[in-house]
Amino acid sequence: MKNLQELIMGSGSDSVAVDARGLHDFLEVGKDFSTWFKDMIDYGFVEGKDFSPLSGKSRGGRPRIEYAMALDMAKEVSMIQRTPKGKQAREYFISMEKRAKQAELVMTPEQKIDLLIETGSRANHRLDHVEERMDDFEQNRRLETGDYTTVSRGVSRAVNFYVRDRHLQLTKEQRSALYKDINGGLNQVCGVRARIQIKAKDFDKAMKYIDDWRPSTATKMLIQQTELPLAGVAGD
Repeated sequence: MKNLQELIMGSGSDSVAVDARGLHDFLEVGKDFSTWFKDMIDYGFVEGKDFSPLSGKSRGGRPRIEYAMALDMAKEVSMIQRTPKGKQAREYFISMEKRAKQAELVMTPEQKIDLLIETGSRANHRLDHVEERMDDFEQNRRLETGDYTTVSRGVSRAVNFYVRDRHLQLTKEQRSALYKDINGGLNQVCGVRARIQIKAKDFDKAMKYIDDWRPSTATKMLIQQTELPLAGVAGD
């Protein structure tokens, strides 16, 4: 996130809130958001006073929590970073606070009510934007290490089962043809060029393909053309 204005979830001296995840992105912190935010809380900030949790959509059975930070907490957190980005954010929050307080002095009661309504609307809009950004991330992130290992082992298991089930004696080239066949089909089904590019959302699709895989007729014919014949093809 490059625009500090986008971090503000409310306006007015008594209602300013800052998107914690957005601030984390702006500060370019070298830790994941959850770890970083917990570290910041350890400085003595109190839930309900300095920050508030906001419900987010569930992802894979794990609910994700966003946080709205009070302006004072946002300023202190920015200062704690001791970086140019932190200094820039803190100075922005200070100037914004001054402007908000000056505007508050000349507001009529009706304008303050309108401000509260607008604050709620802006907060909801900001949350929708965060949700959309996280949805996009979830849709496009690649397989985690454990899931990638599961896919790789599944490929090897499928090839080995095919060979053992048909009591085949294969050359290195024959076995390589089988791996090329299953990997090529897997990449095509998942819409990628290489197995390592498979997205997390396609994990179940990948595993189903592996479970259902059988070599193509072309691959079987190529194998038969090598020195060792492919036994049991007629019954397949």
